[in-house]
Amino acid sequence: MDLHRDALVADGHNDLLMLVARRPKDVWAAYFRERWIPQLREGGIDVQVLPVFIDSEFLPEGALRETLRMIEAAHRIAEANSDEVALCTAPGEIETATAAGKIALVLALEGCPQIDTDVELLQTLQRLGVRMASFTHFGRSALGDGSGEDATGGRLTHAGVEAVGLLEELGVLIDVSHVGRAGVEHILELATKPVVASHSSAFALRDHHRNLTDEQLRGIAATGGVVCVNFFAGFLTTAEKPTVDHLADHILHILDIAGEDHVGLGSDFVAEVFGEKIPACDRPVIIQGLDAELYVPGLEGPAGMPLVTDALLRRGLPEATIRKILGENLTRILTTDGNL
Repeated sequence: MDLHRDALVADGHNDLLMLVARRPKDVWAAYFRERWIPQLREGGIDVQVLPVFIDSEFLPEGALRETLRMIEAAHRIAEANSDEVALCTAPGEIETATAAGKIALVLALEGCPQIDTDVELLQTLQRLGVRMASFTHFGRSALGDGSGEDATGGRLTHAGVEAVGLLEELGVLIDVSHVGRAGVEHILELATKPVVASHSSAFALRDHHRNLTDEQLRGIAATGGVVCVNFFAGFLTTAEKPTVDHLADHILHILDIAGEDHVGLGSDFVAEVFGEKIPACDRPVIIQGLDAELYVPGLEGPAGMPLVTDALLRRGLPEATIRKILGENLTRILTTDGNL
């Protein structure tokens, strides 16, 4: 049996929607069908979370407009490719889609610049299909500080605290990836439902502020949540030649600390995004002091996802545990409306 092909595979973070939305609306559906469906199928991906990330060129005035464009793009690519994918805007829809052999697409907010302090707009975005939300990116937002601002010790703002309560009421998963250390702790203090880290790795193995400490890993697990391990090489190792084994090291560490029911995958594939958006004159791409174009060989995009399964099999993990990591854990919290 090919374990990877037989397993439910879920990816908590792939920025491909940015590339869809930057094209003319008339080609959104065709581009997605021609460029991304083959990659997702080759990678065996059954559930794909699509983050809505707003580039700095749209901030602040255009943030809400670009958010709506990206959400509209997601709806259109799903409607026009309904034989292959389904945009899942409610918990039970993921199971229906995957049972029919379709790729389940799930909308998420990566940061919330589009709402500022108007927290009630989270309900508007939930009505449009958003199922997961993080509060910030590297910097400061109206809801709290990102991990790049850890030196400030900033927790959530008043609006951030209000957002936690509203998102839990709406059944939208709260995502702590990119939230600063004090903010993560604040969210975990407030949370009464499962919390997710859509694309974060282990601080104990790579001491970068984007990674989660063992205490935070245990805290997320205590909510019933899931930590989806980030594939970005700079968050995995300082080695000049990163490998899939560095990724496996982080998966196994989080498995050991948080438990087998609380580990997933959050690829954060950015090779095509940077390749298309960044002109040659601006290379190399350096983000937070890291070479953003240093990738784990074979894991530049979703087609390489079976390499992760192979690495976990080589480490001797039981098949049942690998299935949980590949997708069962993340899908569980996406299909329970925020409740256990």
